[in-house]
Amino acid sequence: MDLKMYDKCKWIDFEVLKDFMIKSLTNVGVPEDQAEIVADVLITSDKRGIDSHGIGRLKPIYIDRIDNGILNPETKVTIIKENKGVAVLDGNNGLGHVVSYKAMNLAIEKAKEYGISMVTVRNSTHYGIAGYYPLMAIKEGMIGITGTNARPSIAPTFGVENMLGTNPFTFGIPTDEEFPFVLDCATSISQRGKIEVYAREGRETPNNWVIDRDGNPMTNSLDILSALTSGKAALNPLGGSGEDGGGYKGYGFATIVEIFSAALQDGKFLKDLSGKDENGDPIPYPLGHFFIVIDPDFFMGRNLFKKIAGTILRSLRESKKSPHEERIYTAGEKEWLAWNLRKDKGCPIPESLELIIKELSQRFSIENPLKDN
Repeated sequence: MDLKMYDKCKWIDFEVLKDFMIKSLTNVGVPEDQAEIVADVLITSDKRGIDSHGIGRLKPIYIDRIDNGILNPETKVTIIKENKGVAVLDGNNGLGHVVSYKAMNLAIEKAKEYGISMVTVRNSTHYGIAGYYPLMAIKEGMIGITGTNARPSIAPTFGVENMLGTNPFTFGIPTDEEFPFVLDCATSISQRGKIEVYAREGRETPNNWVIDRDGNPMTNSLDILSALTSGKAALNPLGGSGEDGGGYKGYGFATIVEIFSAALQDGKFLKDLSGKDENGDPIPYPLGHFFIVIDPDFFMGRNLFKKIAGTILRSLRESKKSPHEERIYTAGEKEWLAWNLRKDKGCPIPESLELIIKELSQRFSIENPLKDN
């Protein structure tokens, strides 16, 4: 792992940073037990090296939206329908992490009884790192799957208008190794959060990630973020624009996630998730999520499943490498390596985030965790 990118970063102990996030959230009205869930989701992202979805999103995605009145600080979860292995929940425009935590726990309990379960959620909001929820199932020895729609970002194949969200389709699988298999990625080439990281670092976005309304590529990260918000740019789906690179595959998977995130719970979709009313004023993003849990014990047993899954992954990593590469990875391995790097050092904080942390500490009169760094 390249450590040069962290040369100018300060480092904060994870528990100290998590406590700072909890205090910040409670200061804007989030109940402490719910703030604990949100902070745990965010800190898990930072622990796993996914800097796009950790502390960097505390203020702009959550606190700012609470301040603007488009995100309810207290999450009230309503059960719309429940029947054996399935359930439909309503998040009532509260914090997506909280309703999703409840939904995945409910799916886990149902899978223990029925072998497989699915819980869907409507009227939710951004739920953080998608991989957090399959990790909950993995802790119970089970397979976890989740997906969510999001504000329009991806253009359909042969199109230039942002219609679909980045719509991650995420799988978590327990194995007999030190780390599980966790495939957590957007159905676009890359997600908005990575571009936000590039913008904070003053870096350009790769050439084939984003197109403007004329189908031309965009690379200025700050311009892209503004254009995505105004609808003047769109992310390319996995595989890129057109069909030659298989862009229709990413487009298809994004569409599946959109349907599952809306049609199974009578939720909003596509342009209804833009966060703007007819006058252009901000309104809530009523997102939908789904959570699927499979218990291997109902098939051939958890231990056998984990052994075979681990053998498959080891075989892939031990296969013949390109002469230009040092190793082959399997999904979840790099996140495990990031944790092994960060567990003693803490979370890296670039200068742009230092300013946000200072701002929040002054606003809420709480101790700045960076003061001694």
